[in-house]
Amino acid sequence: MNTTATVTVSEDPVGHSGIRVDVKEKEAWTLGSGGAATLALLSLAFIALSAWGIISGAIAQDNHTDTVASNIVLLVSCVALVVVTFASTGFTVISPGESRTVQFFGTYKGTIRATGFNYTIPFSTRTKISVRVRNFETNETKVNDYSGNPINIAAIVVWQVADTAKAKFSVEDYENFIKSQSESALRHIATQHPYDFPVDGRSSLRGSTEDISVELANEVADRVSVAGLEIVETRISSLSYAPEIAQAMLQRQQAAAIVDARETIVDGAVSMVQMALDELERKEIVDLDPERRAAMVSNLLVVLCSDGQTQPVINAGGLYQ
Repeated sequence: MNTTATVTVSEDPVGHSGIRVDVKEKEAWTLGSGGAATLALLSLAFIALSAWGIISGAIAQDNHTDTVASNIVLLVSCVALVVVTFASTGFTVISPGESRTVQFFGTYKGTIRATGFNYTIPFSTRTKISVRVRNFETNETKVNDYSGNPINIAAIVVWQVADTAKAKFSVEDYENFIKSQSESALRHIATQHPYDFPVDGRSSLRGSTEDISVELANEVADRVSVAGLEIVETRISSLSYAPEIAQAMLQRQQAAAIVDARETIVDGAVSMVQMALDELERKEIVDLDPERRAAMVSNLLVVLCSDGQTQPVINAGGLYQ
């Protein structure tokens, strides 16, 4: 399989070199399911006590029976309710196959991958990012192969998010990013290989699908690594000549198939004739001079290589009559 040099989108920019988002996934601070459940129960208890204190203080003020102690209880209850409400913003539930990127006032604090009930930094922004395996099929693309023949080609790409931080912050929209980069990689691979038969040591798209799939997967992986995406596999889903040359290429394939079939028939016929002559000589059934031997070879080859059913003709005279 011919290998070609690839340039990823994250290297050697053309023109002005912009500032890259250099961020990698890290684990965010969490209490885990047990700690989150305990904190949730404590929060409910504090909310109940705060509500009781607020209601008691309000009733005392309404009845003009409030004291310094009741006012302090009312104030503490209000503050406690605000604090508990603020702390409750740290609770989050994560389903299997999902993750959360945690930002605190714009700063990336890490990613939560642990599933279930969790507690993290209160008042933080948490964005859901799926880490499930996904797939899509590229649009059918018209491109010229290595021999210059126009072909239509499409591929299925199986992928998943490997680095949630890069997927979130390094590119604008990682789903559209991988689709556009996959189509670009598919075009590049298609132009580097002939459609039907190997040319200049390059494997063909139709005859080396496994090698082409691996090469395409590596090409796409190089292009989307900047977004923290992992390519599981790629497969060519559609491959055909463009309509304007499809008929001519079909005739070419049929002609090649006919030539191959004829070659097989001729090889078999020659072997059978040789075997027949050897058997006749070995068993001394008939003694053939060179001219009769040539005539017999000619007749046998005609019979064995003919498309239609041959009709035997009995020669009642000599060889030259």
